[in-house]
Amino acid sequence: MHTFFRILGGVTLAWACATTASAGTPAEQLNALAAQAGRSPNPAQGQQFFNAQHGREWSCASCHSALPTGDGKHASTGKPMGPLAPAFNPERFTDPAKSEKWFRRNCNDVLARACTAAEKADVLAWLISLKR
Repeated sequence: MHTFFRILGGVTLAWACATTASAGTPAEQLNALAAQAGRSPNPAQGQQFFNAQHGREWSCASCHSALPTGDGKHASTGKPMGPLAPAFNPERFTDPAKSEKWFRRNCNDVLARACTAAEKADVLAWLISLKR
């Protein structure tokens, strides 16, 4: 029984460390995406990607506006949303799992496919570059 609690404590500690390590800042998430992409992010390409339509009706800007430093609203439902740029909404890009969830959903809506790590890194680099 003593061994059981020792193992449980070790598993709990490992989970806590993993959770802390994955709780990233926007810059940490950008670094992780750039590492996955195997290249440095390009903010100018991110801006172009964000504002372009990719063969479908919507672009990222359809909901977040061309300059995502202010509020946006969902193009279909009209649901309001806060600014996407981290300098204007400090809650953005602080949870890697949440960021990935929204990239997955929104890339599917805009591109009808998953975004590549390079595309996500470029967009995030541009969003981080937007300052007050």
